[in-house]
Amino acid sequence: MAILDESVGTTTSSADLSLSIRRRPRPSTDKAASTDVEVSDTSTSKMMSSLEAESLVNGLEQDRNQIDGGGGRVENELSNSNANDGEEKVGNGEQRDEAVNLAKFMYRPSAPAHKRIKESPLSSDAIFKQSHAGLVNLCIVVLVAVNSRLIIENLMKYGWLIQSGFWFSSRSLRDWPLLMCCLSLPIFPVAAFIVEKLAQRKYISEPVVVTLHMLITSATILYPVFMILRFDSAVLSGVTLMLFACIVWLKLVSYAHTNYDMRVLAKSVDKGEASSFSSTGNYCYDVSFECLIYFMVAPTLCYQTSYPRTACIRKGWLVRQVIKLVIFTGFMGFIVEQYINPIVKNSQHPLKGNLLYAIERVLKLSVPNLYVWLCMFYCFFHLWLNILAELLRFGDREFYKDWWNAKTVEEYWRMWNMPVHKWMVRHVYFPCLRNGIPKGVAVLIAFVVSAIFHELCIAVPCHIFKFWAFIGIMLQVPLVMITSYLQDKFSNSMVGNMIFWCFFSIFGQPMCLLLYYHDLMNRKVNTA
Repeated sequence: MAILDESVGTTTSSADLSLSIRRRPRPSTDKAASTDVEVSDTSTSKMMSSLEAESLVNGLEQDRNQIDGGGGRVENELSNSNANDGEEKVGNGEQRDEAVNLAKFMYRPSAPAHKRIKESPLSSDAIFKQSHAGLVNLCIVVLVAVNSRLIIENLMKYGWLIQSGFWFSSRSLRDWPLLMCCLSLPIFPVAAFIVEKLAQRKYISEPVVVTLHMLITSATILYPVFMILRFDSAVLSGVTLMLFACIVWLKLVSYAHTNYDMRVLAKSVDKGEASSFSSTGNYCYDVSFECLIYFMVAPTLCYQTSYPRTACIRKGWLVRQVIKLVIFTGFMGFIVEQYINPIVKNSQHPLKGNLLYAIERVLKLSVPNLYVWLCMFYCFFHLWLNILAELLRFGDREFYKDWWNAKTVEEYWRMWNMPVHKWMVRHVYFPCLRNGIPKGVAVLIAFVVSAIFHELCIAVPCHIFKFWAFIGIMLQVPLVMITSYLQDKFSNSMVGNMIFWCFFSIFGQPMCLLLYYHDLMNRKVNTA
């Protein structure tokens, strides 16, 4: 067995070790003697670097005990290496003497302590080449300690602000029309399946199929919007219904678009016009109700006839994720009621009051808002989607990437929400490129689609149509250009990342929250 010398990148066998120990330098003028001295010095220096790490870990006292006790691990390594190299085994006594002599030489003052060029761990050249798990743990401990003190101070100063009707109140009973609307949303996927089945059997033409799908998807959005605007429901109930409606809409668009493409490929295969990739790929056009049901409940927005599946359901892992989901959901509710609501209620309209006062309110609101936003991300994208995937044995669980390291705003939107990103790329971006639309315009169209759905999910439940959410999403477009320019100019990944955190999390979200809250309060006053 060879011992790797990290300092010079060479290996030294046990035979070389024994040879280097036996050949001690003697005063001589002949060439053979000088050669023996050079070989001995080189082999010994190689062995020193490999055994220094071991001695530093185990300590000088442990090494001495091992040597006195019969050679220990050094003896075993030497004997094993001789067996692997095909050498004759050396007696225990001789190996013990060699280990003793080598260990004595290692601790001499003349042994070199510095052998190669090394950077400090926190230098710019080496900071990203190692793990920083300890520093991350330190930050977590400090955050827990600091925020625990702030929570205790808040409770001592203001008391328990969470009201009994936060989770359930008498007003929730009046939201039964929205609940019935949510339960009736599966009607639209069934209608889409019927249309696809008729198209598969060629009972209806392609233009009729496209028209029917447009009507079904439009009704999927307009029906919940009408119900929310018709009944004076709670904002949280309306937001939940609109989120479900938007998810169903995205899934139905993918279902119709994918089946349309598979019909086109099937016709091309029948005519012999399809390429070899299309003919060998999994493009079997078959409308199955089981596939539609699985797709509608699966944690994805892109329709396929089959998905990668896991072998089994891990029940213990599933229970742990459910417990985490309950804990973090309660923590979000605590922050909202104990911190965010009092700050928002004691604030003025950010566009109608004093500028410095508005900035102070926004900055004070940014920290608890950031905590809620991060908890929401963890609860939904990590816990809930993984729980759903585990129950359905859904294999592809890349629901997000390391968006917190995004260098530009565009990179953040590509990594923040992978199900929506894949849907946008598959059904908006690349179809625009295939129709000759420039790349920049295609990106702008994707942002417009995203802005429309953000506005629907917030403005409709609040009964406010001032397009704050739409404007907030569209302002990401100039930020994309700014952060991309800075990234190219300074070649520094931290510049765009800091701009993203400042404008998106520190200023953007708290400002939108204050705008919608005050507009909502003004609407209630005017309608009272």
